[in-house]
Amino acid sequence: MNKGTYGTNRHGNQKNAVHGCTSLYLKIPYPPIPYQDLSMSHISREKPKLLARVRRIRGQVEALERGLEAEQGCAEVLHQIAAVRGAINGLMTEVLEDHVRTHIADPAIKSDAERTQGADELISVLRSYLK
Repeated sequence: MNKGTYGTNRHGNQKNAVHGCTSLYLKIPYPPIPYQDLSMSHISREKPKLLARVRRIRGQVEALERGLEAEQGCAEVLHQIAAVRGAINGLMTEVLEDHVRTHIADPAIKSDAERTQGADELISVLRSYLK
C-alpha cells in the first residue's frame, strides 16, 4: 500500500498527499534532565497510577486523531483537544505535587542542599512547562 508523500497544510499539520488526511502532532515540552541524582522514588511508587493516566491520555489523543481523519466539526475537535490538554495538565500536576512533597517539603530531608536541589529542579521544570 502506497502511503504517499507528506507535506504540511496551511495550519502546519502534516498532510498525506495520497489520501489527503491530516495528522495533529502535539508539542509537549520536555524539561532538560538535570545531571544530579535521577532517582525518583515517588515515580516508582506511583508508577501503576501514572501509567494508567498516560494510557488514558493516549486513548484521548487517538480519538482526536480519528476525529480529524473523519473530518469532525471544529467544535468536536476543539473539545477533544481541550480534553487532552486537561489530561496532560492533570498528569503534570500530580507528578509536580509528588515532587514537592518528596524532594522539598518532606520533614525527613535534613540537608538544605538537598532541599535546594529539589526546589531548583522544580523551578527548571516550571520554566520550561510554562513557556
